Parts: sequence; structure tokens; C-alpha cells
Amino acid sequence: MMDKNVARVPLMSIYRVFFEIGLLSFGGGLVSWIHREVVGKRRWIEDEEFLSGVALSQILPGVNSTNVGVFVGQRLRGVVGALVALAAMLTGPFIGVILAAMIYKWLLAVPGFSAMVAGVAAVAIGMLLRFGLEAGRVAARGPMAIGVMAVTFVAVGILRWPMLAVVAVIAPVSIAACWPRGAADA
Repeated sequence: MMDKNVARVPLMSIYRVFFEIGLLSFGGGLVSWIHREVVGKRRWIEDEEFLSGVALSQILPGVNSTNVGVFVGQRLRGVVGALVALAAMLTGPFIGVILAAMIYKWLLAVPGFSAMVAGVAAVAIGMLLRFGLEAGRVAARGPMAIGVMAVTFVAVGILRWPMLAVVAVIAPVSIAACWPRGAADA
């Protein structure tokens, strides 16, 4: 818990740190960045308290890094701090998406841009198909495995059944079919 004698962290400082993290980060590793900024550099909270927040953030719904940001903001300044940290993490990406949409709209007027985007989409589809076929080839260890993959593909890809329901039915059937075999075939 934060020492009551320590001066309260200014809301603008919370905003600045979490805005930078939200704006400059891509992919994973945000929790470690938050740790470095909040525990290592600024010493706003102790390591044990931060790790408790990480553990709590992992069991709550939502993105871990956002949950950790809300936790840190709440520990520093209560509900207002949590809202400031959340708003800061989302402001940069929000502005970035708006700018990207404006640039994309402008690029649509450039001759040939739509054709280029269609070509990139075709390449992406081809890469996904190749990956799917390669993964299927590696995973196909017999007729049962091929059957499970085919049924899953038809149910989800063609019939558009909910994936969760399909997996809930297919997974136990697949496990039961493979159970008697040795560990080398699993």
C-alpha cells in the first residue's frame, strides 16, 4: 500500500506515463514497460504491490496491460487515477486510428491504390491458405486426425457454426479417438 506520507502523484504525471506507453507500444511486453516506469524509475508503488496487481489483472476480463494500468492508477489516485490511466493508454491509439483512417481515405483517391490493396489482400489470403495446408499436413497423423480437421473446417468455415460449440463437441471426440494410442502418436 502506498505510504500516506508520500506526496500524491499528480494526475498529469500518471497521464503522461500511460499516454507514452499506449502511444509507443505494439504487441506484448507492456506490463514489463509499466513495471519499469512505475516501480523502477518513478517508485510510485512497491514491487510486491505491482505483482499483486498483475496477478489480479490476469484473472479479470480484458487486456492485461490495460487492467494493470487501471490498477496502478487506482492505487495512486483512486477512481480518478484509474480513469486517467485508462484514458491515457487509449488516447494515443485512438488518435492514431483516426489519423490512419483519414490517410486511408485520402489514399483511396490515388489511382491504383485500390488495386494495390486488393493485391496485398490476395497475398495475405494465399499465405493463410499455405499456412493452413502446411499445419494440416503436419497435424494429419492418420484418418481420425484428418476427419476431425475436416469436420471442424466444414462446421466452422462453411456452415458458420459457433467455434466454441464445435470445439466443445469435437475436442472430447478427438481425445477419445486418440486415447488408446501410445504417447508417440499423440
